[in-house]
Amino acid sequence: MATNKFGATCATCTTYVKAGDGLLVRRDGKWVTYCADCGEPKPAAPPRGNHDGWHRGPMAAFDVETSGVDPLTDFIVTAALVDSTGTRRSWLIDPGEREIPAEATAIHGIDTARARAEGRQPALCLAEIGEAMAEYLAADTPIAIYNAPFDLTILQAELHRHNLPQLPYTAPIIDPLVIDKQLDRYRKGKRTLAATSAFYEVVLTDAHTADGDALACLLLAQDLGARFPELAADSLRTLHEKQVQWYAEQAASLQSYFDRRNPDGGGAVVDPNWPVIPGGPDGPGSPSLPGTTGGSSAWRAADAEPDRSGSSAWRPDAGSGGSAPGSGSSAWRPEVGE
Repeated sequence: MATNKFGATCATCTTYVKAGDGLLVRRDGKWVTYCADCGEPKPAAPPRGNHDGWHRGPMAAFDVETSGVDPLTDFIVTAALVDSTGTRRSWLIDPGEREIPAEATAIHGIDTARARAEGRQPALCLAEIGEAMAEYLAADTPIAIYNAPFDLTILQAELHRHNLPQLPYTAPIIDPLVIDKQLDRYRKGKRTLAATSAFYEVVLTDAHTADGDALACLLLAQDLGARFPELAADSLRTLHEKQVQWYAEQAASLQSYFDRRNPDGGGAVVDPNWPVIPGGPDGPGSPSLPGTTGGSSAWRAADAEPDRSGSSAWRPDAGSGGSAPGSGSSAWRPEVGE
């Protein structure tokens, strides 16, 4: 926001604003002038509609709380899976010899002692999570995941770490973070789950718990469909493929920002892949986990041939989609990185 350098009409009250007497604000990609009396209006989400669409159909949502922010090396502490019928499942995982860092405990409230005392064996929990997720996806029930590349990647890495089957495919996924950034590109402020939920008037209770965040993500995905008819009109397959492209574009924009701030190199590297980040459990740059193709592809069943038709996470029997290939070396979390 800056002072207007040229005279213009106030976008709110239509009075003429002399140069230097008003505010100049960028809204929806355009510079808009407001008089000092009106000021910059508070952004508001579009109203909810009564149209049909995927947001009115069956849907699930998934969330994890973890030991850190690297999905290739950190581990899951708690996980939750909820759906639109009211079903809720949650898991607290025993970390074994691993320690939950104090920084992580400060966020989700679960320390190592509690997780060891109350948690269940990792392999049992992860097997149940993988099976439950696969059941939803096999039925073409979309799973809403806020910042899907983090949650899905850490889940796949954990499944691999414990010698469990990978998810046979990772579609259809609905990522409210990607969608919101695409549909409202120029809105100022944070894009955390809490901030985005507040903007769309979605109730978030028990923030930074897997149960609370998963339920808020479900409600937020439904709300986005209700507020944006053009979004709701897409098939789940089309919406999934659009998110692949949107995320790649958003990652490129963020990478450009980092590169400008660090022209000599050494800055963060933003991975453009969605909904899963390729890379092995030993960290960025290590061999890909079984089933990946080097892009944001479907994680195939162990006995299936890799899909090399593009970066689509859509199931093989549903056809291939658009391509956004590439691999990065960092699991940058855009909702906390901007």
